[in-house]
Amino acid sequence: MRRREFIALLCAVMASPSSAQGQQTAKVRTVGFLYPGTAAAAPPRIAAFLAGLRTRGLREPDVEIVSRVTGGDATLLVPMANDLAKRKVDLILAISPAAIRAARSATETIPIVAGDLESDPVDAGLIASVARPGGNITGTFLDFPEFGKKWLEALKEALPQVKSVGVVWDPATGAAAQNLKLKLETWEVRSPADLEKSVLSAKQRNVDALLFLSSPFIGANTKLLADLTLAQRLPAITLFTDFARDGGLMAYGPNLMAIFNQLGVQAAKLLQGERAAELPIETPTKFEFVLNLRTAKTLGVNIPQSVLLRADEVIE
Repeated sequence: MRRREFIALLCAVMASPSSAQGQQTAKVRTVGFLYPGTAAAAPPRIAAFLAGLRTRGLREPDVEIVSRVTGGDATLLVPMANDLAKRKVDLILAISPAAIRAARSATETIPIVAGDLESDPVDAGLIASVARPGGNITGTFLDFPEFGKKWLEALKEALPQVKSVGVVWDPATGAAAQNLKLKLETWEVRSPADLEKSVLSAKQRNVDALLFLSSPFIGANTKLLADLTLAQRLPAITLFTDFARDGGLMAYGPNLMAIFNQLGVQAAKLLQGERAAELPIETPTKFEFVLNLRTAKTLGVNIPQSVLLRADEVIE
């Protein structure tokens, strides 16, 4: 299944170890956080990751997080991964396919915990099997194109009149659109500035609705996208549930903070001696369908009762 690289990465360093005087302290473990999102979006994700570590008894004084982000400059991704490898961190937490590839190219020995909402890790050649990865990569994966049909079906059911949908980032949902008799227009986002351009372009192309696929810039800018789609009176859906809470029409996808918590648990297992080659790949376990009725009313959209009943959260 084809994949496009999602953009990436910025830079910041966080956390420092501390020790109690007069006592012998445990070895401080270092975790390289390779994140293709914004600096503002990193802290809550790191906090959720650290919460996952704590469930296995690892706490911040004994764990140092070395955070690396690029602010959209993809050329920094490989150098940052190489830097983490040279530092000989104990583990790399790599978020997104591009970050995983960069970390993999930098080291074959440091364990890599991957957070990827885009890829089938076996098809992508990252691991040997889900049950037994076989190398230095494990983590949490969601092959998001499988959800393309669900997103398009939700749009079609909520707005039966929809005939054309703008897809921002990746045209991987083409088959589902054909089955639902929908025409797709696609836009790629390579920087945060492209988000506004894509929405304005979609309005000019007279699409009936928008679908935002997985991208660090989309996940980190849900409020901006909600404001843009509302200003252009465009119904929209994405996998990032904060989009609907921030004023977008609807969202269906995994709970992102739960994923980072899950990644923290997986990382703790590796730091405590388990091997990435033998630690099974996991998938997100919690999904939410969030619907914003206030936005629906503003857009003049009458949401069918069948859709309302399926929503996990309705914002009125």
